[in-house]
Amino acid sequence: MVETQTYPEVELNAAPEHYDVSAVIPVYNEEHNLEPLYQELKSVLVEQGLSYEIIFVDDGSTDGSFQVLRGLNEGDPRVKVIQFRRNFGQTAAFSAGFNFARGEIIVTLDADGQNDPADIPRLLAKLNEGDYDFVNGWRVDRKESLLRRAVSKSANLIISRSSRITIHDRGCSLKAFRRDLVENMRLYGQLHRFLPEIASVVGARVAEIPVKDRARRSGVSKYGSLSRTPRVILDLVTVVFLLSYFTSPMQFFGSIALVSTAVGGLTGGWLAATKIYYGLVGGWEAFHAYQIGNRPLLLFAVLLVLVGVQFFMMGLLGEMIMRTYYEAQNKPTYFIRRVLG
Repeated sequence: MVETQTYPEVELNAAPEHYDVSAVIPVYNEEHNLEPLYQELKSVLVEQGLSYEIIFVDDGSTDGSFQVLRGLNEGDPRVKVIQFRRNFGQTAAFSAGFNFARGEIIVTLDADGQNDPADIPRLLAKLNEGDYDFVNGWRVDRKESLLRRAVSKSANLIISRSSRITIHDRGCSLKAFRRDLVENMRLYGQLHRFLPEIASVVGARVAEIPVKDRARRSGVSKYGSLSRTPRVILDLVTVVFLLSYFTSPMQFFGSIALVSTAVGGLTGGWLAATKIYYGLVGGWEAFHAYQIGNRPLLLFAVLLVLVGVQFFMMGLLGEMIMRTYYEAQNKPTYFIRRVLG
């Protein structure tokens, strides 16, 4: 009698090394929205015939979100759950999801149900239509207050003018990326709002398509507070610098140094030349009588020269940091308590 060999169930159900799509969803106190979103998302991906994984990143939720996610993980091995030790923010949540994703295409969306999973096939089609690397959703008919829409429109206009990358809705979390693009993107601060700009740093081709914006099923927005505006403005300065001067910081700081030093030198030179002129015209007594040492203009000239030297040194330090950037170890912007799945 031939003995039948059996294999552990975990081997039979082992997850593949790669998926067609990885869905990355930051979660912060969304316990009532998670189950409906999961069902919608699964239905869309199954209907498309795609192999997939759904990665929920619990960004330090204080409600029952993690318990809901644990149940989803236990019922579906394609659901992965990353739990942060505390609230690190949406940027860190996206970064963690990107690091754990194994899909050839990575799709991001919010956990509140306002992004419609039914739009995902259109994003994937657009991604392949023109060999794009990144497709951004554009919420044309936004279900938000007039004030929030006005602030968002103004912010997008300012960012587009500053970065020269025309995107109408950077705040829309529904996006699709190619895996090789995500592997070269490093996120920190509030930089998830500038993903098109960060993608352009590595030469990505970016597209935008209109998507639906639905009303929230439950709860209130946690990631969209207007109090974040000052931090967003500061991160915009960072992004503009990265786009223009990241590989050559001396061009930025050196330009300021040259202008400051030149203006200070010319001002000081003009004061010195004036004193010498009075000495030549009026003699030694006139030379001594014409005082420049107590004039604010001289102090201003000295200040400009000192500022120029400081900016020049900052440019040198920036160049040194840039040289070591590619060899330095990547420091995480989050600390994980546990990973399920």
